[in-house]
Amino acid sequence: MKKYSYLLFFIFSISLNAQKKLETSLEYQQNLNKEFADSTSSPLAAEDLKVFKALDFYPIDEKYIVEAKFIRAKREKVFEMKTTTTRLPKYKKYGELHFILEGKSFKLNVYQNLDLIKKPGFKDYLFLPFTDLTCGKESYIGGRYLDARIPKKDVMIIDFNKAYNPYCAYNHKYSCPLVPLENDLDIEIKAGVKKFHD
Repeated sequence: MKKYSYLLFFIFSISLNAQKKLETSLEYQQNLNKEFADSTSSPLAAEDLKVFKALDFYPIDEKYIVEAKFIRAKREKVFEMKTTTTRLPKYKKYGELHFILEGKSFKLNVYQNLDLIKKPGFKDYLFLPFTDLTCGKESYIGGRYLDARIPKKDVMIIDFNKAYNPYCAYNHKYSCPLVPLENDLDIEIKAGVKKFHD
């Protein structure tokens, strides 16, 4: 009976943790919609802002919240990341994220913007851009981004439900980093924001 009670408690704890993860994803998406609806923070062009109701997201799916092994990069050289304009911000590969999704192994590089980390609150900020097999179909052709923080251990949680489009997907006045070729995933990531216009 004690074993049975412990098992029930264990299952209940797992479901609670999963629920918290899903709520976090939902809260993120709700906050993103608020940001886009606010004229002081929205990247939308004036004509799109007038009719904006909400971004189009894939349904939140827990399978796209994955645990990745974080491997810190060593002796990486600073490079200029290409953007949608002539701007060439300086980045450095900070590490690698290795994870399994739908039974397959994948790797994403995570980067550090050398100018951004000098600003208050961004010292531990990491940039995680990616493309996948939905790009150009259901999601933005140029790929999507995820925000991350330097992990304290060798594990990082990637929540693809929080994947968002670069601002230039909504307005050409922005200059957006192009996703490096090594971060192209050979799988459909049906999570996060979909493309804005058909």
